[in-house]
Amino acid sequence: MANQTLLGLEAKAYMEKGDLVPDPLVIDLIRERLDQPDAQQGWILDGFPRNVAQAEFLDELLGKIHQLYDYVINLEVPDEVLVARMLERGRADDAEDVIRNRLRVYQADTAPLIDFYKGLGKLVSINGHQSMQEVTDDLKKLV
Repeated sequence: MANQTLLGLEAKAYMEKGDLVPDPLVIDLIRERLDQPDAQQGWILDGFPRNVAQAEFLDELLGKIHQLYDYVINLEVPDEVLVARMLERGRADDAEDVIRNRLRVYQADTAPLIDFYKGLGKLVSINGHQSMQEVTDDLKKLV
């Protein structure tokens, strides 16, 4: 979107309406981004995929463009800790009922990715209920 590409502008139109960007467009955006020269040495996707269908699309795309990935990182944090952390941020959309709904959506849609990537032997879990420095150190060990 920042580069004003056709795909980026199309995604922006969905987002400005408050709609989710359709999976095929997201995959096209990722393909476009991974084709950039700076992504040839490696890349990190944050917040994607969000469900098993997206993960399957992503694996298919990565096979087509001959880019492999080493692992998928799962930061493990108890729900009550997540709720407390988000409430401390003070954002307008961080009311407790909204946060708990996000967690329900996560459990229904995103949590199945844990088993998906575990089955592929690609999942690495990190304890996210540590100090920021400890989590950072654990992540640096991976990359």
